[in-house]
Amino acid sequence: MIFWLTGYDRDGLQSRLDDGTDLETFFETAPLMNPKAALITGMICGHRVEVIEDKTMQNIRCLDKLVDELAKGKSMEKILRE
Repeated sequence: MIFWLTGYDRDGLQSRLDDGTDLETFFETAPLMNPKAALITGMICGHRVEVIEDKTMQNIRCLDKLVDELAKGKSMEKILRE
């Protein structure tokens, strides 16, 4: 899910983890945010994902939403908006 959303590969993600990158920098320096992320809508933690104004928080909540959908048994095709 992280790779799909951010464009990081395994090595890039590991590098961010190793250097202790904060979430704001993690998302700002992502290789390529997936354009289909704009299709992620709905409620997560009591907030509508699509109306969150702070871009970092919106990205965090989008990732939360993807993981939540997986935990609920939704198919990967639907989760990844294919």
